[in-house]
Amino acid sequence: MGKVSVLILTYNEEDRIEDCLKSVIWADEIVVLDSFSTDRTLEIVEKYPAKIIQQKWLGFAKQRNLGLNYCSHNWILVVDADERVTQELQKEIRQILEQDGYSGYYISRRTYFLGKWIKHCGWYPDYVLRLFCKERGKYKEQMVHESVKLEGRIGYCKSDLLHYTYRDITHYLEKMNQYSSLAACQMLDEGKKINHSTIFFRPSWAWLKIYFLRRGFLDGWPGLVISIISAFYVWLKYTKLYSLVHYKEGEDDAGKTN
Repeated sequence: MGKVSVLILTYNEEDRIEDCLKSVIWADEIVVLDSFSTDRTLEIVEKYPAKIIQQKWLGFAKQRNLGLNYCSHNWILVVDADERVTQELQKEIRQILEQDGYSGYYISRRTYFLGKWIKHCGWYPDYVLRLFCKERGKYKEQMVHESVKLEGRIGYCKSDLLHYTYRDITHYLEKMNQYSSLAACQMLDEGKKINHSTIFFRPSWAWLKIYFLRRGFLDGWPGLVISIISAFYVWLKYTKLYSLVHYKEGEDDAGKTN
């Protein structure tokens, strides 16, 4: 039977890390890569048989790739501090480790937000590549929405990974502000163009797509909140890109006059 290492990134997760660790205690190895937490995160982690490494934050993809280097086993299960591995998923992973032929597996996340499990909005099924062979894959180094570049065939797990996402609306908005800044910088590096119509139409389309086409209205109040904040996120990232583009153009013009 193959062995699996669980990789968890942490930073100030004292309210969530213990439940996460309890859900992966069955694994052959647990590796926690911490970005110098200032709360009780490490104190809690130390109660469990986990390998702890501290590293200043490098960005999502670089941080995960660094964490892979500390994992002893070839099979890697990447879990966030706000996620939980169910017993059904645990059993399925153990069965997978006895098989050959696949380089990795997508796992669907089932997300809990504002007091209910979200079934629509594009949030479910939310397939993420979290179980894979280390020797066949690594994370593509981009600022946001990091993903694994994997060689070989990829399968799908039948069981869900539970995702207890944003603690509240404030936490949701803070994350959207952070992610929109990263997305704007990434688009700038990629040479993406921006104009006023993009800033207006993209957020409007995002709201329509999530609330109606992806049937967010069936999730009630949480569905409405998700669609509105998602549209706001799109508006933020394009507005920030617009600001970055014009700031860069201003710097270029100033350099030409000097």
